Amino acid sequence: MKKKLINQETGELESSSVMKSITIDCVIFGFQNGSLEILLVKHGRGIRKGDWGLPGGWIKKNEGIDEAAIRLLKELTGLQNIFLEQLKAFGKPDRFPMGRVITIGYYALINKEKYNIKAGFTASEAVWFKIDKIPGLIYDHNEILNFSIQQLRRRVKQAPIGFNLLPEKFTLLQLMKLYEEILGIPMDKPNFRRKFLGMKLLIDLKEKQKDVSHRAAKLYRFDNNTYKKLTDKGFNFEF
Repeated sequence: MKKKLINQETGELESSSVMKSITIDCVIFGFQNGSLEILLVKHGRGIRKGDWGLPGGWIKKNEGIDEAAIRLLKELTGLQNIFLEQLKAFGKPDRFPMGRVITIGYYALINKEKYNIKAGFTASEAVWFKIDKIPGLIYDHNEILNFSIQQLRRRVKQAPIGFNLLPEKFTLLQLMKLYEEILGIPMDKPNFRRKFLGMKLLIDLKEKQKDVSHRAAKLYRFDNNTYKKLTDKGFNFEF
């Protein structure tokens, strides 16, 4: 007979196939209307019912940590086939109130236009929050979030991963606003334009915006081949 354990987070019975000291927590970034946003879930049951936190949960004994991260995101939000990178382990002795639990942090970048996010599993709600409107989160999730922002700022200077946050077609202004939001600094528009066009990373679609109240801007998409090369070898994005 399979041994049953008490889930320290939900208070429910669960099988011994779950690792009781390691969890996954993921920071999911989105970008819309010039604002960087974070996807948070509200706990629907357990000791933190009604509180906001990062999507995550327990790792199963028979799965790797990357596999667990992918599974948990799909179960909690419906997200799959997205850009996902590991951050680090967070393991302060008192980070979890009912025992010693280490969590592996991840961050994900998604194009919000591609996904219809729905709360599932133990989450009662899944809501986007602007980066400057984040509520108090459970456990050490604010610490994990702050670390992920710093990591994202480092990574976008080394590889063009920010394109994962944009729609397929975008303007140079949208691209510049994205980098301003991530890096937290204003950009010089002519310098930014010169820098990106010089990398040969953008393809001019010979199209312009439609149904806009302002002067229509040219539309671009990123070049997959150049993207892969720059991601593999890295680049220096500094102003």
